[in-house]
Amino acid sequence: QVQLVESGGGLVQAGGSLRLSCAASGRTFSRYAVGWFRQAPGKEREFVAAVRWSDSGTYYADSVKGRFTISRDNAKNTVYLQMNSLKPEDTGVYYCAAEYLAIPGTKPAAYDYWGQGTQVTVSS
Repeated sequence: QVQLVESGGGLVQAGGSLRLSCAASGRTFSRYAVGWFRQAPGKEREFVAAVRWSDSGTYYADSVKGRFTISRDNAKNTVYLQMNSLKPEDTGVYYCAAEYLAIPGTKPAAYDYWGQGTQVTVSS
């Protein structure tokens, strides 16, 4: 099992940047695929980015490509989401999720472990 804790959210103006962190417990974190999702009020949870456990390969939603970067530091049991050129439509609660020895999925159902979320608000 793994427990996930997100941090780094906040209020930022459009065009600004934030870096989210997802800190994990457990000695086998390096074997977990990790994804970031977000959920805006009244909307479904949507995929943002994911990183493979095997070679740290990455995946992105089209809406964030070129602006967001996901990375992992297995020595620190942490996955990061660097968010640049933020837009008001990026506003929402951001969640990290993990799945053991899996190819990262783009659907929430692909992940068994979730953090509690961190709020990101981008003002126009």
